[in-house]
Amino acid sequence: MDKKLLSDYIDACAMVKETEQEIKKLKQKKIKIAEGVVKGSNPEFPYQPRNFHIHGTEFGYADDMNLRRKEKVLEERKKRAEEIKTQTEEWMNSIPLRMQRIVKYKIFEGLSWEETAGRLGRKANGDSLRMEFHNFMKKIK
Repeated sequence: MDKKLLSDYIDACAMVKETEQEIKKLKQKKIKIAEGVVKGSNPEFPYQPRNFHIHGTEFGYADDMNLRRKEKVLEERKKRAEEIKTQTEEWMNSIPLRMQRIVKYKIFEGLSWEETAGRLGRKANGDSLRMEFHNFMKKIK
């Protein structure tokens, strides 16, 4: 585990949300229905004029295939982002609780070292937390 993967976690979380929204938009395009009225007559005698209401989707077979391909690409993107999230969360569960809190506040929430120290309490200061974090990261490489 390195700092790059930790920062990728933040991007992966955002990517999952954004991709879910894009997939939802694609599905709404599939649902879009066009309606219209056509004039005609009874098929048998007496022939009388009638109005027929028709409805269907606004796109054809090729458009449907294109939407399915886009949806598949988005699903793959979402799956990779979720994999990064899962790897990072598994790693977080394997490290000491204090370090979990430091990583959460400093890396995930983007707080300064002093703000992180304030959240941790216990007479911690920014410089000591920074050194503790760097020493911990050296050990796991």
